[in-house]
Amino acid sequence: MTMYLGTLRIVLHIPQSRSLKSKRHVIKAIKDRLKNKFNVSVAEVDDNDLWQRATLGVAIVANEGQFLDQVLSQVESFIASNPEVNIIDVERVDY
Repeated sequence: MTMYLGTLRIVLHIPQSRSLKSKRHVIKAIKDRLKNKFNVSVAEVDDNDLWQRATLGVAIVANEGQFLDQVLSQVESFIASNPEVNIIDVERVDY
């Protein structure tokens, strides 16, 4: 049995955020949509105390590497299409 694990580390800029509360509102909406739409695990993994910056960690396990590539690409595109955030950096690691 082969098992593939893929992760994304995405650093976001949230230009309209003026408080931690507004940042958390934006990030929570993104996390909820990613979980529902792509069935991935998502957490804010860094920059927790910064108003306009967030680092999300996304992980998925699959039995086909091609499926994993497809889902992680869609996750990145989905976040990039959100007008409330700008992607600063993306790091992808597959295991």
